Amino acid sequence: MPLKKTEPATEYEEIDRWDEGVGWIAHPDETMLRASHALDTAAGVWVVDPVDAPGVDDLLEEFGDVAGVVVLLNRHYRDADAFARRHDVPVYVPAWFDKVPEMEAPIRRFDATLPGTDYRVLTVTDTFGWEEAALYDEDGGTLVVAESVGNAPYFTTPGERIGVHPMVRLTPPSALRGLRPERVLVSHGRGVSDDAARALEDALDGARRQTPKLYAENLRMLLR
Repeated sequence: MPLKKTEPATEYEEIDRWDEGVGWIAHPDETMLRASHALDTAAGVWVVDPVDAPGVDDLLEEFGDVAGVVVLLNRHYRDADAFARRHDVPVYVPAWFDKVPEMEAPIRRFDATLPGTDYRVLTVTDTFGWEEAALYDEDGGTLVVAESVGNAPYFTTPGERIGVHPMVRLTPPSALRGLRPERVLVSHGRGVSDDAARALEDALDGARRQTPKLYAENLRMLLR
């Protein structure tokens, strides 16, 4: 299984469907399992960290018109420009992101909340070149995390439904503590919607303790 596929996707796998959104993985057979999501809001559909694939626009049409494309990590520009141009909308990035690559689509910066929605913007990480935000709709119960937690194979040890990223296991993100989401959506792998708050709490509380096991398993995976 390749870590990341660079050629255009030929299909996608639907994930994380609920009443107000859906997710997809454009390359289901890659190790990174790059996931994308569409959030249905009063302002329209917001596409988060998208990787393009044939037929995805039909998936989005189920929820309405696209209001904007959102990038939550400074390494997740992915196919944001292509999506935004195709739907004639801007690409939105958190206000504190430092360098944003040039795009053909307009770029808009946002802070505090995702415009026209109930999603609060959380600063997860802003240090050493790692700039990451999360979106949290407390009333709707949805938390979207770009990178600090995930469910790709290299994020989790046995028993973890989501896990903290290997690079921040020793300093798990404090911005995610105390949240009580009904679902946690991640940009690497499937999210969790069954007792999601407990899954998030367990991931954060067990991050340091499980670090040696995760590193050993990731090393074995690399050596296969």
